Amino acid sequence: MSQSTPQRCKIEISVSGPSREYQSQGSAVTFVPLTIKRRHTRKLLIAPPGQEDAKVRSSFDLPMIRTIGKAFYWQKLLDSGEVANATELARQLKLEPGWVAEVLRLTRLAPDIVQAILDGRQPRHLNLHAIRGRQADVPVDWDEQRRLLGFRAETVRKGD
Repeated sequence: MSQSTPQRCKIEISVSGPSREYQSQGSAVTFVPLTIKRRHTRKLLIAPPGQEDAKVRSSFDLPMIRTIGKAFYWQKLLDSGEVANATELARQLKLEPGWVAEVLRLTRLAPDIVQAILDGRQPRHLNLHAIRGRQADVPVDWDEQRRLLGFRAETVRKGD
């Protein structure tokens, strides 16, 4: 008998109103109304307003990491000559050629952006949809990529 793994999803929790404090059975209770949003494979808690200096750590986005891994593997197949072009690759993998082209474009990301994603240090808003170029074309210039995708100088360590 095989065990099934529960499906993971990302849940975004954000403050939806002012907090209230009251006493309950001798204990101080703080009530903070929250809004919960599901997103892909992780939970995300948004700090209340006024907590800008609080450290917020990103977490690993496994679907994005897997897709980047596929992109570089597929590019290796093309570079080695095992597959003549992206259309042939799509045919062999029984995938849509447009989707294969989108995934292959991930190999054009700046190395420090790829490393930040692998380390889980990407900006919270960055998702697979954005880096595949669906929202806006991801530029070839690495500085423009950093600006478009929301990487700040301290988020991505240049020259490492």
